[in-house]
This record gives sequence, C-alpha cells and structure tokens, in this order.
Amino acid sequence: MKKLLLLSTLAVLFSTKIFAQKADKIWLSGTDFEHPKTWDFKVSAGNNSGAWSTIEVPSQWELQGFGEYTYGRWYKELEQDEPSKEEGLYKLNFEVPADAKGKVVTIHFGGVMTDTEVNVNGEVVGPKHHGGFYEFEYDITDYLKVGSENLLEVHVWKHSENGSVNNAERKADWWLFGGIYRPVWLEIKPKTHIDHIAVDAKMDGSLKAQLDIENLSNNLEVVASITPLIGEADFESQTIQLDSKNKEQIIEAKWKGVKTWDPENPNLYTLTLQLQENGKTIHEISERIGFRTLDFRKRDGIYLNGTKIVMKGINRHSFWPEGGRSTSKRISVMDVNLIKDMNMNAVRFHYPPDDHFLAVCDSLGLFVLDELAGWQNPYDTETGEQLIKEMIDRDVNHPSVIIWDQGNEGGWNYELDDDFAKHDPQNRIVIHPWSDFNGWDTHHYPTYLTGVHRFGSGENVFFPTEFMHGTYDNGIGAGLKDFWEHYSESPLFAGGFMWVYSDEAVLRTDWTGDEKFDSKGNLASDGVLGPHREKEGSFYTVKEVWAPVQFKPKAITETFDGSFLVTNDYLFTNLNTVTMKYRVMEAGKNAMYNPETKATILTSGSIDLPDAVPGETRVLNMPVADDFFKGDWLEITATDQHDREIYTWTWPIHKADYFANKLIYQAEVNKAAKVAQDDDVVTLKSKEVRLQLNTKTGYITQINSKKRSIPFVNGPKPIGMKAEVEKVTLTQEGQNAICRIDYNGGIDHITWTMYPDGRVHMELIALKNAGRNSGFDGAFYEGDIDKFGITFDFPEEGVEAITLFGRGPYHTWRNRLQGIEYGIWEKEYNTTITGASFDNLVYPEFKGYYANFLAGNLQAGENSFKVFSESDKLFLRLFTPDEVQNGFRGSHFQPSFPDGNISFMYEIPGQRAFKPLSQQGPSSQPSNIRIKSGDDGISMKLWFDFREDRGE
Repeated sequence: MKKLLLLSTLAVLFSTKIFAQKADKIWLSGTDFEHPKTWDFKVSAGNNSGAWSTIEVPSQWELQGFGEYTYGRWYKELEQDEPSKEEGLYKLNFEVPADAKGKVVTIHFGGVMTDTEVNVNGEVVGPKHHGGFYEFEYDITDYLKVGSENLLEVHVWKHSENGSVNNAERKADWWLFGGIYRPVWLEIKPKTHIDHIAVDAKMDGSLKAQLDIENLSNNLEVVASITPLIGEADFESQTIQLDSKNKEQIIEAKWKGVKTWDPENPNLYTLTLQLQENGKTIHEISERIGFRTLDFRKRDGIYLNGTKIVMKGINRHSFWPEGGRSTSKRISVMDVNLIKDMNMNAVRFHYPPDDHFLAVCDSLGLFVLDELAGWQNPYDTETGEQLIKEMIDRDVNHPSVIIWDQGNEGGWNYELDDDFAKHDPQNRIVIHPWSDFNGWDTHHYPTYLTGVHRFGSGENVFFPTEFMHGTYDNGIGAGLKDFWEHYSESPLFAGGFMWVYSDEAVLRTDWTGDEKFDSKGNLASDGVLGPHREKEGSFYTVKEVWAPVQFKPKAITETFDGSFLVTNDYLFTNLNTVTMKYRVMEAGKNAMYNPETKATILTSGSIDLPDAVPGETRVLNMPVADDFFKGDWLEITATDQHDREIYTWTWPIHKADYFANKLIYQAEVNKAAKVAQDDDVVTLKSKEVRLQLNTKTGYITQINSKKRSIPFVNGPKPIGMKAEVEKVTLTQEGQNAICRIDYNGGIDHITWTMYPDGRVHMELIALKNAGRNSGFDGAFYEGDIDKFGITFDFPEEGVEAITLFGRGPYHTWRNRLQGIEYGIWEKEYNTTITGASFDNLVYPEFKGYYANFLAGNLQAGENSFKVFSESDKLFLRLFTPDEVQNGFRGSHFQPSFPDGNISFMYEIPGQRAFKPLSQQGPSSQPSNIRIKSGDDGISMKLWFDFREDRGE
C-alpha cells in the first residue's frame, strides 16, 4: 500500500495560531480526476477483478479499467439482464499530525457511487451511506492514531442495497458508474467550532444566517465581516452575541453599499465569521456569498432583486468522456463559459453537481436549478430526508442556486416537499420538474400550441424544465426562435431549459479497435456540444436567438443610412454598457478562384449605443463611409461589459446578381460559341467547354473541359414538382449559343446559354401560366411542400473541400436559419454524423443544406467546378449526410433528402425538436404555393464555370 506522506510545506498549515482559528483541510485523494492520487483497490466482478491493484482517486472505476460499463436503460431499450452488482474495496495509509490532538477530525467524501461503508483502523466509523450524488462526512476523531499512521478502508457498492436508491439513480437514462469519483479529504477543527452556516443575504445588505456550533461554551460571540472579491471597499465588522445554550444559532447583520448579485453582474463577497471566546478567536470560517433577494410570486413570476426574470437555460450532466462523472474545476470553468457564450443565464441538473461547478456559476453568473435525484422514480422518505439535508447543507450558500428540484418526471416523493425549507433559510421554491405543481408549471417538451389551461391560457408560472430535445442534429436550435417568441408573449413565461448540454459519449477502456467512445446510440447523444465540447450548428443558433441585443429585421439597399432598430433583451443591464463594432467586408474579385484573395476589411469602426433599459427598443446609427457600397457585406459585433462576445450579425450589401457578375471570371474570346442538335442530344460548345443535354429529359449528360470530363449530370431534375420536355429551341445570339427547353408541368422553361469564354448560364422559370401547367383555368395551389428546386448527380468520391460564399459555415434547416452568417467559408470534406462520429468528430459538418448561397468552388481534383447564383435566398444542397446506424426508441435522425447529390432549392425541410414537425412552430411547417394566370413564375438563375482556367 502507498503511504500518504505529509509534505514539509504542510507543517506551516499546522502552526498553533492558524490551527487554532481555521479548519485545516488535508487531501486524501487528488483534488479532481485530472490531479488524482493512487490508492490500493480491488473490484469483485468484471474487468480486472478479484486481485488487489491500484486505482486513481477520484475516478470512476470503469474508466480505470475495472468492472463493467452499464447504461441505465438496460431494462428498457437495451433489453439487457440486470447488471452485475460490483463491489470495490479501497485502502489508504495516511497520517494525522500530532497537533491535531484534542481537535475534531472529520472525513469528507464529495461523492461515491453508490453505497459506502468507511473503516478507520479496522472499525466502522458510521452507518453505511446510500446515494451516489451527495457529499457526506463522518467524525473519525475517536478512531484515529494522532501523529502516526492510520489505515482507511472504504467499501463501495456500485448498486445500492436500498431499492429506492437504485430506482431513483440507476434506472435512468444515463451512464451508470461505480467508485469514489469526487475528492476525499480530512478537516481538522478546534473542539468548539462553527460546524455549518446557512446564509440568507438580501439585496439591501442585510444578512441572516443559521449557525450550527459544536461544543458550546460561555461568553461566545461571532464577529462578521465582508470583503468584495473584486474591487476595494471597506465594510465595518459586526459583533453578535451568541446564546450559550443552543447548538443552532441565528445571527443577523447589515451592511450599507453592497453590490447585488445577478447573472449579468455576479458581485460576490467573502463572508468571514470569527467565533470568539472572551474576545479571543478560537475558530474562523469563510463563505463566498452574494447579496440578492428572491421573490416567488404565484400567478406572476420569479423575481430577483425586484426584477422579473426569464431563464434562458440548458440541462447539464456532470460528465467527461475520460472521467465519467468525475470532472474537474477546469471543465467546470470551460462549461460555464460555453453556456454563457450561448447567451444563456441558467442551468439545471438531475442531481447536485460538483461544488466547483456551482462556484463557477456564482462567479461568472448563472441561475442554477439544483435537483434531488430521482429519474422517474423517487427515494423513500427516510433516505430522501437524509439526502435533502446533505444537498442543501453543501449548496445553500451559493447565490446561483435559485430553485430546488425534487426528482424528475415522476421521481418525486410528496412527503419530502416540506423538508427543503427545514435547511434553507432563503425558502427557495421546490418544483417537480415536468409537472404542474404548486403554482409552477414545468411541463416537459411542450408543443408550440400547448394550451388548455397551460402556458398562455393557464394561471401558473410557465417554465419548461426540458424542451428542444437535441438527439443527433435534432432540436436545440431547430424551431427555437418560433417557440421562444411565442412563449414570450405570455407574462407568465419564466423561461425554459433545453435538453441537453453535451453528448455523453464515454471512453470505453474495455474496447479494442478503432472505436473508442460510446454513447449507446442516441440514448446519450442529446447535446448541443460534442462529448469534448465540440460545437454543433445549434450552438450558434442559440447564441443568436438568445442574444441580449436583438436587431429588428432590415435589408440593406441603396437608401441605407446606417440606422438599425435594436432591442435591449437583458434583465438587469443597460444597453449602453455594450461595446459594438462594425466591419465592411469586400470580397476579392478572384475569391472563388484564388485562396489568397478571399476578403479584406474595407472600413471599420465603433458604434455608439443609446441609453436603453431592459425591454426598450432604440435606434442606433453606424457611420456610413462614402465607399460603403464598394463593400460586399457588413458585420456588426457586440461585446458585453465583461468582454464576452454577444454575437456577430451580418448583412449583404448587394443582391445575388451583383456578386455573380463580380466574382465569375470573364475572358475575352473572339470565337463564338456554337449549339447543335444530333438526334436526342444538344451540344453547347465553346473553345474550352462542351455541354450536352438530352432532349427527352432536359438533363445534362456530359460536360467536357479540354481533357476533363466533369460528372455533373442527370439534372436539372425537378424537386417538388414534375416536368416533361415539350420542345427544344436552338438559337444563336451574337457570340452566345442558346438552348431553350420548354416543359409541361412545374417547370415552364429553362434557357441554357454558352458564352464564348466557356461560362454556362442557366435560367429556369417554374410555375408560370398556371392554366397550362395545372390543367385549370384559374389559380393553382399545392400544399405541404418541404422541398422545391432542382438537383444533379455528382460523385462524392474525390471531393476535397468547398469554398463557399453565403451564410455559413454550418449547414442548416428550414427552421434553423439563425446562427449562420455571410462570409467566404473554407470547408474541408468530412463525413461527420452529429451525435455519432465521436472518434472523428469534425465541425462544421460538410454535407447538408446551406442558406443564401451566392457562390461556390467545389474542389474535387479533376472534377472541380464553380457555380454562382444570381438568385437571392437560394439553398445549396451539398450531398446527403450519412444516416446513424444505431439509434433507439424510434430515433428521427434527419428529414429525407431529395434525389441527386448537388441541389439548388427554394424550399428545404425542417428538423424535428423531439416532437413531430406538426407540433412545432410556423418555420417548421412545409410551405405551399399558389400560382395564378399571369404570374411571372419563379426564377432561378445560375452560372456554371467548368473551365480549367482558374482566372488568377
């Protein structure tokens, strides 16, 4: 066995003065799974079982190569037998310094899965602990050999002997682990000490605290002082006399001039309490606190510091692929920053998270819903009472924690509802997530039209604690704008929490081969981020939809004067605290041909923001330089008072035909293009390019450019309509060769023009002359259109990349058009399947739909070509993302894609958000078309460049 050696530096901590005043902390384990210590270990079953070895602590033993991996849906979708009941035995030798004699020594476990029995020097130190998500402790003073070596033995059962604990924690839609996964430490305190403090610090600077004092003596008093974590301010300390008869004491104090805590201004203070006896400090304790007042008003809303709040939240698990539920402060800081980067202000858990995560929520600013575990099944009353106390005792002083959840989706025990207030002087509300309970409606996965005395037509404050389910690429961002705008119409709406933060793919230490990470198909791949926090497209959708600065829609035209209407969507912050900068970007003329000439900044500068309180809309004005219209698109970036980017918005300065004319390479060629027909083949020919069309189908059958044959064929095939060739007309207009194909059906005609320099222009007119095309004399109507356009075949093999000008860089859906912006994007080919490609997860994805397509250079070796759009609001379809092969419970990975491989479309489908599209908002619904006689029809104009000359 390894001995825990006391480093010489620890001796300083045990000097008489400090030891007498503060509780000393000695780490028996590492501080987190990234900084572990080694203990002796043996597991009873599974991998590497039956023999003593060593293990890192803290950790999940599966991630260390022991036992068996188990997913909590073993009894349902997975249809597996009950998992083995593994037991783990831990041993550690440790020393306690001699000057701990006469003091109180407690051992603390941050979290152990799932039942725990603790032995010190061969004796059991207390009752077995049940429950894997809670911090617990034992007083081991009487079991220790002070000043010499001690033996710690910890017996851990992966599955509980308590059936309600197994039902609440281990029959759940998450990974099940075993082991000591959070830190273990000793605390050494003077005999008379403050054992626990629960604080209620109000916005007016008043403070009320409940103290538990061990070994009371006469003439005790507490000196309370506060110090701001940031900045300098002097606050007088206050002395409070204590009652010498009661272990539980209540103290009160008040300071003037404190700054309040809220998620936009997370002001924190260190509260120091000195326990004094006859004027001498015998113990000192410090807590980080925030002054803020919570007010829960039924039939109204949730108020913080007098302001009604709206929670923009997400659910999160404590999870890391290489650690399971054993995480670190580094991961907590990263995760809170990513949540804040999405412009969220709230987070919810299914169990108490790591304490360091809550500390980061305090300091960076997030509302937290802290939950007693119970995934569809509750704890029994006796166990629940103990675990509620442990949860609240640890978390009660975090200003970020604003609500207690009891269980999830049926996992509540009504007998436990009153227990929370016994330990919480702030009297936070208790909710039952997914239920309409006690004035708080947390209905899960509401439809867009949720009603019948719920949501807008109900009386209870509405904040769904789960919505916008993110399986694979589903949900999270798809339809969010519709849901959010609709729900926000109700004054009873208090926000919501999307499911879920990250894909929970775990490292399989028991797997060999190329695959390393396992999410059990779609059971654990619900995140807006990948397992290592890779950003999916919906990350940016949420970032835009939930931005605290909102621009009213505006198109830039020749009359643009630099003005925009903006709304302050903060809760507590004035718009004038935001920094805003603009850039006018100019695309290089050869941007689609030469990678060195993409775009440059034409002009840039700052925008002064007006004074606007939360909820107000104001006009802002940016400078418009004389050469503004030389630019191609405008970027405006907003940054908050903490230097965090809010979002970057973009607007095109010109229309698509301007960009096509600017960007396509044009050469002077004296030899005219020609057109000819031979049987069923029409040939359009220039000096460099030959294009052949089949007169029966109207499809391209062959494209040649000098020695190349480019396999861009079998199109334009109509999508969402039918068309049959009626006649073919060949003409010569100057040096240009023209083939016009007239159709019966949805397409009226397509005109192909070959230019002498090899450029090919296609002009399509669809849905014109409704009488001729539809068989009716009047109007023509077609409903439920989710795909409309044209498509071509092109081999995916050999494709290397695309230079894309339009909105990107992520692919999109009809109901997820936020979070993508104008730019010239370099995208390398990849086969990423969102929620599945964990061993080769490359973002942004390559394949899919792209909005507002303007130009593209598809790089595919000898098959490379370029295309330019003269039509605004055109979608590019770039191949078909691969389907997931291992989904469960009727997974809906993606809508069907049209035939072909490369398509140009005016309508694309929406993506599901857990519910069917019919239960989502307007942007998720298919569209319809109504054509009347006399309409010009729908135009689509494209330029194709199949030439070898790249125009550098």
